Amino acid sequence: MSGRAVLCAGMATLDLLQRVAEFPGPNEKVTAERAELGAGGPATGAAVTAAALGSATSLLTALGAHPMAGLVAAELSRCGVELFDVTPDDLTPPVVSAVTIHSATGSRSVVSRAAAGDDPDPGELPRDDHDAVLVDGHRPALARAAVAHAERIGAPVVLDGGSWKPVLTEILPSVDLAVCSADFRAPGTAGTEEQPEALFERGAGAVAVTRGPEDVLWWLPDGRRGGVAVPEVEAVDTLGAGDVFHGAVLHAVAGGYEPSELPGALAFAAEVAADRVRHPGRSAWLRESRYR
Repeated sequence: MSGRAVLCAGMATLDLLQRVAEFPGPNEKVTAERAELGAGGPATGAAVTAAALGSATSLLTALGAHPMAGLVAAELSRCGVELFDVTPDDLTPPVVSAVTIHSATGSRSVVSRAAAGDDPDPGELPRDDHDAVLVDGHRPALARAAVAHAERIGAPVVLDGGSWKPVLTEILPSVDLAVCSADFRAPGTAGTEEQPEALFERGAGAVAVTRGPEDVLWWLPDGRRGGVAVPEVEAVDTLGAGDVFHGAVLHAVAGGYEPSELPGALAFAAEVAADRVRHPGRSAWLRESRYR
């Protein structure tokens, strides 16, 4: 362990992944070359990554007691992630994501659904030694609770900004670093260059945008900006690369965060994510990564 402790709050899903030589067309069946079943979701992927990098990691989510949820919980346990489940007795099936991956290109298609219902407020969490907190915004009550927890203990907050969600209006004033996808759009904006100012106006402390194999862009409220190169690798599986990036950023931030150190944290995360996409499947990189 690195001596760092982090909390991730948000969605946990059960992912069904199938690798194919060609994507099926309408009314067409194809045979999968490989299939996997396991834990997924933005906050979950970040948590697994942070744990693999050596952070003592907790996941705040709503998982429940359905047998399919047990598969997710078991994998989290194997990965060393401590689970804080706010719906431990709920028999509703977890969110399931069906993912099809093209073997030759690593590109994928995903069919999923949003989390249903309102989560209960978890109140104060059972531990207060987290050095950094990540929220993905998919479960608003949990995002609010995690941000309040971070404010109470003085921990920096990282936002996994895959897409705009209404709860962001409430929590952005507490976000120290918003790491957004290239597709992220704040209300009333168009294009990557408009996102930093929109997020700064809503209270975010720093903004970064990931763009696949292209440079990661970053901005600070004082006008400083820049780009961080992404290592050139042969990508064989890009699924979850963004979640891995976020988990690596969280691990770096937990080691001590100052805005001036943002480029270094992003460069580290880019290296870890590049290592992830070199390996086929969800977990091979965890076994073989040089960052273990």
